[in-house]
Amino acid sequence: MNKSEYSYISPYEIDENTFDLLDKQWMLILAGEKEKHNSMTASWGGFGILWNKPVAFIFIRPQRYTLGFVEQNDFFTLNFFEERWRDALHLCGSKSGREIDKTKAAGLSVANLQNTIAFNEARLVIECRKLYIDDFKPENFLDKGIVEKHYPKSDFHRLFVAEITAVYKKG
Repeated sequence: MNKSEYSYISPYEIDENTFDLLDKQWMLILAGEKEKHNSMTASWGGFGILWNKPVAFIFIRPQRYTLGFVEQNDFFTLNFFEERWRDALHLCGSKSGREIDKTKAAGLSVANLQNTIAFNEARLVIECRKLYIDDFKPENFLDKGIVEKHYPKSDFHRLFVAEITAVYKKG
């Protein structure tokens, strides 16, 4: 990541609609080390304030290869891209890192940050430090229709709440 192309900003200076970022633009969750890492496309998550800290929260199903990388590392990044990278995001959301090198196949490259890694091609990178982990439990759903619609295989997401420790914006 050529840091001269990026501005370091406070999480409070993110001036984009976070609903649009997640639902329409998507993100790549990236964890691991430059030499061994994995990413996955995600559109479920959010941002807010918890425990007097700016936080991000993400959800990962148990069968996703990226889950192990997020679990094994204290930090991960949320990477947002320009529209021209949409095919790369599709690939990273439809192929498993167990079978292919998704970074290479998507035409992306990884750079070291101070605490973790990020994609060089991302226009916005949010670095996160894990604070809390929990699994969705079927008995806690008040709307049972969610379970029927989104969890027919009982593959409930794992929730990660993470402190936003750095934000890098291209341009």
